[in-house]
Amino acid sequence: MRTFGYLIACFAFSLVLAACSSAPVAPVVRGTGDLGVVIERAKGAVTLVNTSSRSAYGRVEGLGDLSHASVVFSRDARYAFVFGRDGGLSKIDLMEGRLAKRIMQSGNAIGGSISQDGRIVVAQNYTPGGIKAFDAQTLELLSEVPAEYAPGKFSKVVGLADVPGQRFAYALFDGGEIWVSDFTNPRAPTTRRFPAGQQPYDGLITPEGRYYLAGLFGEDGIAQLDLWRPENGARKILQNYGRGQEKLPVFKMPHLRGWSIAAGQAWLPAIGRHEVIAADATTWLETRRVALKGQPVFAIASPDQRQIWVNFAHPDNGWVQVIDTLSGQVVQTLQPGRAVLHMEFTARSGNVWISARDDNKVLIYDTRSFAKLAEIDADAPSGIFFTSRAARIGF
Repeated sequence: MRTFGYLIACFAFSLVLAACSSAPVAPVVRGTGDLGVVIERAKGAVTLVNTSSRSAYGRVEGLGDLSHASVVFSRDARYAFVFGRDGGLSKIDLMEGRLAKRIMQSGNAIGGSISQDGRIVVAQNYTPGGIKAFDAQTLELLSEVPAEYAPGKFSKVVGLADVPGQRFAYALFDGGEIWVSDFTNPRAPTTRRFPAGQQPYDGLITPEGRYYLAGLFGEDGIAQLDLWRPENGARKILQNYGRGQEKLPVFKMPHLRGWSIAAGQAWLPAIGRHEVIAADATTWLETRRVALKGQPVFAIASPDQRQIWVNFAHPDNGWVQVIDTLSGQVVQTLQPGRAVLHMEFTARSGNVWISARDDNKVLIYDTRSFAKLAEIDADAPSGIFFTSRAARIGF
């Protein structure tokens, strides 16, 4: 009897232990305003980071092909939505550091956006061509807009950006058009079409949400649509930046979402050229060109608009140059590491985070002294995205 009683006691104790081990782990109390996500492109994972402590606090795996991934954030900055190249859409809980939901929504995708009210997440797709809208809470499919620019012909969609008024603007690479879809009724969107030019390859919205700019790969220039006066249609700006010059091979397409409006000017990477073009942000006429070490990919303005940080395509992708927007001159040249793919500023300009893919590092620099402050280990890091984007139009 004593032995039987002992066994019963042990069994009861084991049940208590099992109950404790299966209890949910309470999330760490932390504000989301200084958090971010670093894409680990080779592993289908993301590293979760804290920009105040300059450290990693978690990692989420199982996100599929992240070779060309982008991220948007919920309005409260709690959730990150990761768009993978394989058509995967993943919702990550930044507070709990876990994957909340994942769906496969297409065969080939390169990015997405989130609506003004935060209720709709929209993915842009290569295959099938078009956009799809999902409920931000459940990832339920609400509607889709096929990019059928001619009967039976579907285009790759690029440059998707949110527009005030529950709208999204995007470009059709194969169709040569800019489309604006209104999701006021998310299950029955309406779309307006505007001719743009040859092969628009990416796009961005100006900070106040007025202009949508689509870079043109098939011709010199940029298509600009005034979203306050869309009835005027798209017009061409900066049409002659390469006229009379030999066409150069393009090693990596510039990223328009990394273009910048700063100090009253737009700072734009010239396709295939070793220069950034500056244009007056009111007249959209060219004001200067800044000679650089290589072909620029991103030209990103610091939040205080005093600096433009530029990285480059291969074979110069180990370098970063800094342009002073007041003088229009390069004021600093850095060599952070091998294969610099992306840069992201903290919200008040003090630090910039730089991914060096081939060194498996993220480097953090002070933007005034250019001193390296810290580094974080990450497996083949590429895109860096901070929750401060949640409050910005077009991000």
